[in-house]
Amino acid sequence: MSDIKKTLFMKQKLMRKVIYSLIPIVIASVYFFGLRALVLMAWVTSIGIAAEWFFEKCYNKPISEAVIVTCMLFTLTLPPSTPFWIAAVGIVFGVIFGKEVFGGFGRNVFNPALVARSFVYICFPEPLTIHWVKTAAGFPGGFSVWLTESIDVISQSTPMLIFRETTAMESFTRLFLGNTPGSLGETSALLIILAAIYLIYTKSAAWQTMAGVFIGYLFMSSTLYILGAPTVPNPLFGLLSGGLLFGAVFMATDPVSSPMTKEGRWIYGILIGIVTVIIRGYALFAGGIMFAILIGNTFAPLIDEGVKLYKSNRKKVTA
Repeated sequence: MSDIKKTLFMKQKLMRKVIYSLIPIVIASVYFFGLRALVLMAWVTSIGIAAEWFFEKCYNKPISEAVIVTCMLFTLTLPPSTPFWIAAVGIVFGVIFGKEVFGGFGRNVFNPALVARSFVYICFPEPLTIHWVKTAAGFPGGFSVWLTESIDVISQSTPMLIFRETTAMESFTRLFLGNTPGSLGETSALLIILAAIYLIYTKSAAWQTMAGVFIGYLFMSSTLYILGAPTVPNPLFGLLSGGLLFGAVFMATDPVSSPMTKEGRWIYGILIGIVTVIIRGYALFAGGIMFAILIGNTFAPLIDEGVKLYKSNRKKVTA
């Protein structure tokens, strides 16, 4: 049995730690939105693994455990009622065009989970931006239902969408705990912060990248908010909503598609934070972190080269 496992999956301790950090968030998604969240994740993971196996078998290479992380992250960015076929199309696109076309694990330029999410977001905007469900409360919460009650009016949808339409802001307490409508894994700031602490403690994610995102976001958001920009909310509200924390902790820190140098991680993170505010405030999209990270992925190699060139020139000057 162990021999079969070795031939099927590439051992990646780092990826397993990310999986461990996501387990409480997965459980919370079931509690808030129903058992459909767990079934959707199992479905996406099965399809994602099959898609990678189809390509890797041609080169007699094992499946990377990173694909499981990709599938989990992608699923957790989806609305609870996302049709199964859309989720399947998204993860197949993400695995193929986000990773396999570049040569497989370790060679991808973009975060595969975000490639999948942006693809379905653009191609299927209605189920990805309009159809939301309420959160469960009390015990046993969503563990006793397939899917919680749907939302029919904008005044009860996700915090960022409500702000864009009415300028009303959700309670900070609800945002922190997670009992607000939204994507499966992006609602509970508390659980995401705990996951970030675990990842930093186990050295599974670069804290410089996370800190850079928050600095860039708070700087840009605070500046525009103080200047009176009507489309930019209270910085704390924006920090706790719209998937910013989830993206900063799990997506921006992807070791393959982010810079390798410490200085580069700071620059990369700050860039993502600033671009997130601009997209949120002035583009059509309520949550800008997804596209901001993909833009950051584009510049990550260039940022690293710039940092190395700067260090090299400094050494020549001091020599």
